[in-house]
Amino acid sequence: MQASPAVLSTALVTILALVVYFYMGVRVGQMRVKHGIKAPATSGHPEFDRAFRVQMNTLEHLPVLIPLLWLTVFYFYVFPMAAPALGVVWVLGRVVYMNGYMKDPEKRGPGFGLSALAEVLLLVLALFGIVAAFFNVA
Repeated sequence: MQASPAVLSTALVTILALVVYFYMGVRVGQMRVKHGIKAPATSGHPEFDRAFRVQMNTLEHLPVLIPLLWLTVFYFYVFPMAAPALGVVWVLGRVVYMNGYMKDPEKRGPGFGLSALAEVLLLVLALFGIVAAFFNVA
């Protein structure tokens, strides 16, 4: 079976999102070592706490992102590359979120907003595509 460019791109964006999440987990491990925080502790030094919250917040959003990416790429035919494009926006938002939060928790807003915007747009496009497919409109 030959996959379309949109499906292949969505697969790559899915992997990219998981790589970013994995990187965040590695940073948490590095902060544990740097600040002597033994598992199962989940707090102890402000730098570790920030790294941990970045990873956990991203983990909380991955189950929103991944289904929306795939529902959008399969059902929203109007602009096939919308799903992977918004997936890239989400990943960039998470990187901006991570960098801002690690500097100062008050600076997490722009990155969070960017990734949340990508999620909302994916939700709207997925719903539009599913409704259109249900009624055989598109």
